[in-house]
Amino acid sequence: MLNDLLNYNLKIYQNEEAFKYSIDSVLLAEFVEINYKAKRIIDLCSGNAPIPMILSQKFSKEIYGIEIQKDIYELALNSILYNDIKNITMINCDVNNIEVNVRGKFDIITCNPPYFKFNKGSKINKNDSKAIARHEILVTLEDIIQISSKIITNSGSLYLVHRCERLVDIIDLLNKYGFGLRKIQFVYDNLDSDSCFLLICAKYNCKNDLKIMKPLYIDKYLEGK
Repeated sequence: MLNDLLNYNLKIYQNEEAFKYSIDSVLLAEFVEINYKAKRIIDLCSGNAPIPMILSQKFSKEIYGIEIQKDIYELALNSILYNDIKNITMINCDVNNIEVNVRGKFDIITCNPPYFKFNKGSKINKNDSKAIARHEILVTLEDIIQISSKIITNSGSLYLVHRCERLVDIIDLLNKYGFGLRKIQFVYDNLDSDSCFLLICAKYNCKNDLKIMKPLYIDKYLEGK
C-alpha cells in the first residue's frame, strides 16, 4: 500500500498488517534541529523510514536508518527508491549490533522506540510485527540510550519521542550514559487532553541545561497542514 507521507510531497509504502507510521514519528522529525556542522544522522528503530525520509528534505548529507524486521526494512527501501532519495542508507540489523554494521560516529541520533516494557505478564499484540514495534521485546529504552552513547560524537544530539509515563526512566538513563538534557516538549491531542507523549533532546557529554518548550497540540498542528 502506497500512502502520502503527510504533506511532504513524499510517498511511503506501508503494510496494513504491520505497525504503520504515526504522528509521533512526524513530530520527532520536525523537532530535530540540524546544526550546519552536522555531517551524519542515524535513525534507530526506523520502521518503514518516515523519520529518515522527512529529515532528507532538510538535510542533504548522510542519513542512516536501522530496522531489525526484514519485511519492514524492505518497505523502507521501496519508499526510498520510489521517492528517488539519494542520501538515505537503510540497514537491516539489530540496534544492539549496530557497531558491527555501521562504522564511525554520528552527530544526530533519532529514535521512536518501542514504548512499553515487556515481561511475562505483558499483554501484547498477536501480530508479531506490531508487538515488536510497541513493546521492548527485542530492544529496550536502556539499550537505545546506551548504544547511542557509543556511536554519537562529542556534544552530539539525541532526539527521542516517548510516552510521558516513561519520563523518569528516560532522564535517569540519559544521565547514566552521559547525556545532558536540553529540550522537552509535551504533546497533547487537544487543549482538553492530558499529554499523550513527549519529545526530548539531550546532548552527549554536556551538562543539563533544560528548556521546557511550549506545548504542542496535535489537532492545531494538523489544521495547519
